Amino acid sequence: MSTDVPASIDPSTLPDDPALLKRMLIEQGQHLIERDAIINRIREEAAQRERLEAEKKAAVEAILRRFYGPKNERFDVRQLLLFGQQVEQQPLDEASINAEAGERLVTRRIAKKHKHGLHPLPDHLPRIDVEHDLSEDEKKCPCCGEARCRIGQEVSEQLEYLPASFKVLRHMRHKYACRKCDAEGYNPNIAAAKKPAQPIDKGLPGPGLLAYVIVSKLGDHLPLYRLEHIFARQQLHVARSTMCAWLAATGELVRPLVELMIQRVRLSRVIHTDDTRVPIQAPGEGKCRSGRIWTYIGDGAHPYIVYDYTPDCTRAGPANWLRDYKGYLQADAYGGYDGIYHSGAIEVACWAHARRKFFEAKDTDGKRAAQMLSFVRALYAVEDDAKQLSNDERRDLRQVRSVSILADIKAWLDGEREIVLPRSPMGEAFTYTLNQWEALNTYTREGFLNIDNNAAERALKRVAIGRKNWLFAGNDRAGGTAALLYSLIASAERHQLDPQRYLTSVLARLPALPPSDVNKFLPDAWKRADVDVTSS
Repeated sequence: MSTDVPASIDPSTLPDDPALLKRMLIEQGQHLIERDAIINRIREEAAQRERLEAEKKAAVEAILRRFYGPKNERFDVRQLLLFGQQVEQQPLDEASINAEAGERLVTRRIAKKHKHGLHPLPDHLPRIDVEHDLSEDEKKCPCCGEARCRIGQEVSEQLEYLPASFKVLRHMRHKYACRKCDAEGYNPNIAAAKKPAQPIDKGLPGPGLLAYVIVSKLGDHLPLYRLEHIFARQQLHVARSTMCAWLAATGELVRPLVELMIQRVRLSRVIHTDDTRVPIQAPGEGKCRSGRIWTYIGDGAHPYIVYDYTPDCTRAGPANWLRDYKGYLQADAYGGYDGIYHSGAIEVACWAHARRKFFEAKDTDGKRAAQMLSFVRALYAVEDDAKQLSNDERRDLRQVRSVSILADIKAWLDGEREIVLPRSPMGEAFTYTLNQWEALNTYTREGFLNIDNNAAERALKRVAIGRKNWLFAGNDRAGGTAALLYSLIASAERHQLDPQRYLTSVLARLPALPPSDVNKFLPDAWKRADVDVTSS
C-alpha cells in the first residue's frame, strides 16, 4: 500500500490519535462527495441548457423551413450515425409529398428525361398556312430547261404568339320615329333599341376585359400596378384605382351565384376547411393588420370550392359559416372549431398535420421521427391501394389494414410518451397526436372521408402565392371581394374549366338573368351546357 501523502498536507500536522484521524478522513471524504455532486449538477445544468438551445434552434429552423424551405420533406437519416444513433434507412415518402402538393413529385433525373424534344402541338390551335414556293427560274429543270411540275410538299409547324389586343365595341342603338305623326304635329313616338344589360352599368369595361383583370389579379397573381403597365404598352391608360372599382362592382354582381354555391357546399356530407392570413392596409397605424381568408370545400355531390373573408381569426367566422352543420368537418386542430363539433358536426383530423409535427422534430429526435414517419407511410400505402375502390370497399380495406396500423401507432405513442420531454419538439408532436387521436381515427369509419386535409391547404395556396405579389388588400371590402371571386376561379378550375372563358360568359349573361336561372351558371352546370352546345 502506498504511503504517499498529498503535497498540500503537512504530515506533522496530522494528529496521532487514530479516532481523530479517522474523523478527519471521513470529513474529507464527505467534502469530496459534496464537491463531486456540485460539479455533476453544474454539468447537468449545462447539458440542459445545451438541449434547450438545440430545441430552440430546431424550432426556428422548422419555422423558416415551413415558410421558406423546400416542400419536399426529406432528410438523410445516416447523419444520425454521427451521434451514435442507429436507425433504419428510411426511403423518401413520396406518397405523403404527392398528396400534400396535389401533384406528382418530379426529381431532377425525371425532369431531365422529359426536358428536351419536340412535342405535337395541340389540335385545337388554329393553323395559318404560310406557303413557300420556288421562283420561276428555280422551277426550270437544270438539265433540260423544261418547267418542273409540283409533286408534293413538306409541312413543318412553328408555334407563334400574337399579342392580345384591345377592341372598342360601339353599341349603336338605332332609333325610330313616326314621320306621319310628326308631320301632322303629333308625338312622333320615338323608340330606340334597348342595350343589353352590362356587368357595370354605364361602365367602360366589357365582360372579357373584366374577366381578364379578375383572372390576372386573383388567378395569375398579378398586382394591379403591373396590369396598369401592361395596358400602357398598348397606349391605353387604366388606373389601378379604376380596376379596383371594377373588381368591387363585379364581386357584387356575382354574389348571388357564389351564395348559391355556398348553400350547396353546406349540404355536403363532409367539408374541408382551413384559413390563411391576409394583410389588410390600416391607414394611420403604419402597418397592416391581419384579416383571414377561409376556404370550404364541398364533397363530390356538391363540387364547389368557396371562400369567406373575416377581419380577424376569431371563432366567430367559421361558427357563423357552419351554423347548424351536422356532417363531417375535416380541419386542423384550431380551437375555434370546438363549438361547431359540440353543436353536432363530426371532427375529422388531418394526418398530414400530425406527420408534419414529427418531421419538424427530426433535428432533435431523429430516431423517433423516422419511426413515426414509417408508420404514417404505411397508412398512406393503404390509401394508395384504395384510390380506385368504391366508398364501401375503401372503408372495408381501412378497417382491415389501417385500423391495425393505428393500433400499433397508439401502443408506440403510449410507450414512448413517458420518456420524451413534454416541452421538446418531439414531446409537442406526441401531445398534438394524442390529443387528436380520436379524430385522427375517424376517417377509417367511412369510405368517402380523406386521410388528410391537404385539399383545403392546396386551395389556400392561391392566396399565399398572391400575398407575395400584391402584398395586401386595401380594406375589408376588398378582402370580401377577393373571397367571392376566388370562389368562382377555384370552382371553375375544379371542373377543368378555363376560368377566363367561364367568367366572360358569366359576366356577359348574369346581369340580365332572372334569379331563378342563376343555377345555370354553376361551374358544373355551365360545363355540361357548354359541352352540349359545342358537340351539337
